[in-house]
Parts: sequence; C-alpha cells; structure tokens
Amino acid sequence: MYPASGALATTTERGTWVAPANRVTWTPPGYAHSHRIYGRTDVRLVVVPLELCGELVAHPSVFAVSPLLREALLALTDRSEVRPGVYERLRAVVVDELAVAPEQSLHLPEPRDDRLRAVTDLLHADPGRAVTLAELGRTVGASERTLSRLFHTELGMSFRRWRTVLRIHHALIYLTDGRSVTDTAMECGWSNPTSLIEAFTEVVGQTPGRYQAELRDDAK
Repeated sequence: MYPASGALATTTERGTWVAPANRVTWTPPGYAHSHRIYGRTDVRLVVVPLELCGELVAHPSVFAVSPLLREALLALTDRSEVRPGVYERLRAVVVDELAVAPEQSLHLPEPRDDRLRAVTDLLHADPGRAVTLAELGRTVGASERTLSRLFHTELGMSFRRWRTVLRIHHALIYLTDGRSVTDTAMECGWSNPTSLIEAFTEVVGQTPGRYQAELRDDAK
C-alpha cells in the first residue's frame, strides 16, 4: 500500500508501521493486518501475485520510494490496461524496485507481557505525557528494572527509544494534517521544536519542514 499523499499506518501482531508519502508498505502473505489512514490521504493498493512474493522480504516492512517506483505505482493504479500485459510488466518493475529498495521501517513493536503492555497502553493513550519508567512501573505494579529488561528483551529497544518512535508516529500524523512544527512538538511531548527536529531527522531521515514541503509538492 502506497500513500501517494498523507500518511498510512499498518498494524499486525508484530506491531505498527507508519508510512508517510515518501514510503510504501509491504505486507507478505500470512499476516493478518489492518490499516489506518490519516488526514487527506491518497492510498494506492497493488496486489503482488503469490509466485512473486518470494522475491521480497518475508516480514512486514516499509521501503523508501524511488522516483521510478512512485511512477510505476501511480501508473498501475491510475489508468486502465490499454494493452495486454501492461499491468504485468509494471508490476514486475514494482517488485524489482522493492527488492532493492532500502528498508526504512518506522516500526513500533508491541509487547506480549501483560505488565509491559499496560505500560505501552498508557503511553499510547498519552504519548506526550512526561513520565518516567519508574513512575509507570508504580502505576502497573512492576519495578523499573523489570520493565527496562522487558523493553530490551521483548521489543529490542530501550524505553526511551520506544517512546521516541511512538512520538514520531504521532508527529507524522500531526504534520500530515498541517500542524506547525512548534504545535507538533508540544503535543507529542518535546520541550521545544529543536528537540523534535533532531529526533524526527534521526528517525525519519529528513527534517519536519522538509517532510511537509514534500507533502505540499506531492499535492500539486
């Protein structure tokens, strides 16, 4: 699924992936999944035949969209097949491009442990909340040390990193909706716009301002 404009979230049992307009999501066969669309989003869906799925990664992911991949996706979903075999050839281009595209997964894994799930549920409900892991532990009845260990063993990242990715997910949604960088920073829990810009650039690979500029360019 490709959000030609706007932002799209894909959720499986492994967690949630967010794709802004410069990325495309891939969900392999066998994964129950759901999608959520944010703002004025133009989503394109391309189904990959089962016999071609082996050429792509075997797990849900998000990929960078090259200019060629973008045009192939738009052509596949914008027009009717005027000549026999056109769709098949375009789809082969899409698969070839996805096979070599770098993974850029804004992946937020979700826990199985009940104590850790209680903590992540609290953070999902209020991602901008300024709270320490020790404070969250007291709320859910687990020690800070136990929760810290669970973040690393179950989710593969620290509490701070997980919360940062969660906040980036929300920041992408706010920026897609046209919120300012300053308002987005305040809503998502950063103390100032500079902190948001630094975190966003490190995770997404571009500044919030550049991201919004590309959204405006795509909408033209």
